[in-house]
Amino acid sequence: MEEKFEFKSRRSAVICQNGCAASSNALASQIGLDVLKEGGNAADAAVAVAAALGVLEPSSTGIGGDAFCLFYDAASKTLKGINGSGRASSRATLAAIQADGFTAGNRFSPQHGHSVTVPGAACAWVDTVETFGNHELPLSRILQPSIDLARKGFPVYEISAHGWAKGADVLQREENLHGKSLLLSGEPPKAGQIMVNPDLARTYEELATHGKKGFYEGRIAQVISAVVQQHGGLLTESDLSSHTSTPAEPICVDHRGVRVWELPPNGQGITALIALNILEGFDLKSMGHNSGQYLHHVTESLRLAFADTLVYCADPAHADIPIEQLLSKEYAAKRRALIKPDARIPSSSLSTSGLDLPLTSDTVYFTTSDRWGNACSFINSVFWGFGSGLVPEGCGFSLQNRGFGFSLDPNNKNVIAPGKRPYHTIIPAMVTSADTGDLLMSYGVMGGYMQPQGHVQVLLNMLLFGRSPQGALDVPRISLGAPNVHVSHNPHSMLDSLQLEEGISPEALAELASLGHDPHIVSGHGRAVFGRGQVISQGSWWRSGLEDRDTDVYWAGSDPRGDGLVAGY
Repeated sequence: MEEKFEFKSRRSAVICQNGCAASSNALASQIGLDVLKEGGNAADAAVAVAAALGVLEPSSTGIGGDAFCLFYDAASKTLKGINGSGRASSRATLAAIQADGFTAGNRFSPQHGHSVTVPGAACAWVDTVETFGNHELPLSRILQPSIDLARKGFPVYEISAHGWAKGADVLQREENLHGKSLLLSGEPPKAGQIMVNPDLARTYEELATHGKKGFYEGRIAQVISAVVQQHGGLLTESDLSSHTSTPAEPICVDHRGVRVWELPPNGQGITALIALNILEGFDLKSMGHNSGQYLHHVTESLRLAFADTLVYCADPAHADIPIEQLLSKEYAAKRRALIKPDARIPSSSLSTSGLDLPLTSDTVYFTTSDRWGNACSFINSVFWGFGSGLVPEGCGFSLQNRGFGFSLDPNNKNVIAPGKRPYHTIIPAMVTSADTGDLLMSYGVMGGYMQPQGHVQVLLNMLLFGRSPQGALDVPRISLGAPNVHVSHNPHSMLDSLQLEEGISPEALAELASLGHDPHIVSGHGRAVFGRGQVISQGSWWRSGLEDRDTDVYWAGSDPRGDGLVAGY
């Protein structure tokens, strides 16, 4: 009989002086810590963690997916970013997609070759080490622990085993010739079983030896393009060899004395910033943490923010996005005026452009810090469970299905086009002092649309209610959408209902219902929808205030909804 998935334990925040790594798997966090101890910095450690999680949690992440990175340089007090998302094929015109019989009303499936964009993670890993690493350790050393895990075997963790089993059907399809390389005797491995992946070890070795060319040219590029084309896609070897990451200047808003940083579109980090701007005008603390009124105002701000994001979030190389206007305090005041304390805003007044992105909870977020005060906020994903499920021959990883995030409406900013990046859900974040530029924390929450919602809630838990990094992750969260909804074919459906995590009071549930929300309590493994977050705080600003905080220690937390922990020294 399967043990009931309950939250019974408690964790203290990890407090350390020299650096730490926080991820959703204990083995990956330890690998990041080892890199820090050997002289690598936060960026080096983050890539080591990314590679390890690609071995340990392949249903959520991997080298066949995309990645985004934020790096805080302590010496200059500056933030820089890397957009490591992939692009559609140079042949992916809307006309070509329509010629295959697909339209806005008849989309290709998440397992179709059209769903696969160029996997950007490998390039992002190399660029992160080259751009932000301290060059004490070569890429081969950073990847070696993951190569060893893949080749020698590793024990599968409990929540990872659940995700493996949930997504295994896409690997077991008869037409997916190489999917079983990610299974154990044709079945998903159970918790505690030893899994090996020699094909992935070989892939990592080619990246370690030859850099980006080892992935985007030659054998690996050939088999990636081959499997995509075999399943109806358009990706070519040329699309892979021409891929590059993009340096990304972070965007930010000031909120109650702190400055919150996200990466710009094509990611949805702007959603969190819009919501925080709206919330700034409310006395949330007096409402009480997770009270009905508090959750009502947070929910309404997020609904308004998503209504804007679904219209404007797209690849800025292909669409004009009014970021400055969307993040202005004047615009926030107009949106704030729509929120009433006694009634929910009707969904009919929240205009979106018709995106039909899936409500998923895969992806991995992790963060690292080092002895020099640098921090790296990093996120890596294959989108759905195992992404498209397509596994290139002899590679040991599945390809993402980010192309499913494109619109097929020719009037949509996010419409598919050659060389275009789709709307992206994965977003890393950081917080600095608005006055001094000092780092306050590096953090994030994975999980589809949940990510900006998690960014807002975890920050407010600390900033307004004095919760530690661990305590801020422990408390129940909310998420827009309805339980058991996998794909939204109605652009308003995500804005129509609300999920509440078990532990939110019956009184809050009743009040939200009376205000017109459609709240549902979610428990057990369903809690995955609320994401898995990690937080590393520089000092205890959340406890003692921005003006009087210790800065000589890190305080860190890891989400109890995952298998992970913080490893520090």
